Amino acid sequence: MKLGFLYAGQGSQHPGMGADLYEAYPAFRTVLDSAEVDFDLKEVCFTDSRDLLNQTRYTQPCMVAFAAGLTAVLRERNIVPSAAAGLSLGEYSALHAAGVFDARTAIRTAAFRGQAMERAAQGIESAMIAVLGLNRASLEAACVEAQGTVVIANYNCPGQLVIGGERAAVERAAVLAKEKGAKRCMPLKVSGPFHTPLMASAGKELEQYFQTVSFREPTIPVIFNCLGGCNVNSVAVQELLVRQVQSSVYMEDSICAMRDLGVDAVIEIGPGKVLSGFVRKTVPELPVCAVETVTDAEHLPDWLAALEKE
Repeated sequence: MKLGFLYAGQGSQHPGMGADLYEAYPAFRTVLDSAEVDFDLKEVCFTDSRDLLNQTRYTQPCMVAFAAGLTAVLRERNIVPSAAAGLSLGEYSALHAAGVFDARTAIRTAAFRGQAMERAAQGIESAMIAVLGLNRASLEAACVEAQGTVVIANYNCPGQLVIGGERAAVERAAVLAKEKGAKRCMPLKVSGPFHTPLMASAGKELEQYFQTVSFREPTIPVIFNCLGGCNVNSVAVQELLVRQVQSSVYMEDSICAMRDLGVDAVIEIGPGKVLSGFVRKTVPELPVCAVETVTDAEHLPDWLAALEKE
């Protein structure tokens, strides 16, 4: 059975994530214990007593450590992907699953990315708004009409898009979106204009940082956010990651690309089940299962066995 692994992005984190996995699985413990970060990663993940987990410089390495640990647990059970993708930050976990870099490097790189994005967002009056029930073309037109720096930052699934950029321009675009038929416009609690041109300085920092990182060739297809597909143009992974931080995330296209690669089922590696919802709305015929807890991991082989019998 061909499996697609889909890794959650920033926003799905919550205190307590991974605590049960850490107690139950040595493979998970090994990943978290070996993380090279300048804070107590396990305390932030498990208890978050200082309320740090939602700050992007902490969120990003914590999420990637969680994903790498759970990937190791599944690998021990011979549950491995034939293709991988991730939402924004989750792309780093997908690249780890594809062997591009080891767990320590993935976590360390995510930590730098979080710091670079935090620096890029400082001093910018920005906003991000989820727009529901409007097609791409109409929302793209609203962004153009609004003027200023506002773009569609996330193409999540049919009927769910996210705009981001300068606050005034984003708010004008949201008004125009409602006039064009959007059902709802929901402001998001984020700390910066992620996946917009306003993140260009973070991209430059990453470009320099990647000179110190060893990248390997992917062992399986990786579907890239900024392409909505695999690396068909032989563009270096580093270049795609630099583009990713300041470009739109084509998640809907990425899910379709995973289907087109012929996967039989998708496993979302959490925390959370957000991406499972995107899969069901985008390719409802594709089975999907979210794995976040020990219970989820224990039930996964049975779910896969049932699929094989169908």
